[in-house]
Amino acid sequence: MGERETWTTDEFGDSHEGAVGVLLPDGTVPEPAYLILTEHGAGRVTTQWTVYDGSAGLRPRAHALRAVCSCGWTGAARALDWDRFGEQTLGEAAVDLATECEEEWDGHAAEVERSAVALPEEINELLRRLADGIETLGKDSPLAALRAARMLEVTAERTAYWPAHDARRDLSLEETSAALGLNEDGARRLLGRFGRWSPYS
Repeated sequence: MGERETWTTDEFGDSHEGAVGVLLPDGTVPEPAYLILTEHGAGRVTTQWTVYDGSAGLRPRAHALRAVCSCGWTGAARALDWDRFGEQTLGEAAVDLATECEEEWDGHAAEVERSAVALPEEINELLRRLADGIETLGKDSPLAALRAARMLEVTAERTAYWPAHDARRDLSLEETSAALGLNEDGARRLLGRFGRWSPYS
């Protein structure tokens, strides 16, 4: 997969990495494009939607845009009206459609969050208060805020050790990943980090 602009959330990271995807007239996804950046032919591979403009016949012309996610989810196809674009580049003419794709992916990410295992409200409130408190502390004492954040890391590593072992013993990786809103590799890495074993052992 080539380079492209993507969107993630802090909690789910690359398990749900969104982007604007491209569809060709036959409904297929185009191959990554090679952009030549120097006179010697050096360049980079990309799947950024804005390059699929059919320019010079080197790249196919996009028929539609849609939101895509690394988890396999896809949004609705949004057809491109090339007759109305005039002299505008694809990036200029279809920016509103790309924004709609991002908004649709935002809805997908929100659904992932809703489907993850629920936390007790008192824990949610405590986490909010901690975040607000550390942010406020950082305005007066950056070093104290850093120490507080580090203590949160230490507490997380200490308190999640046995839960990680229990989850590994009692639940399948598929069940764990679904409950945490992560893909299986992300869940494996999280369990390994908190349980202090190699995620690939």
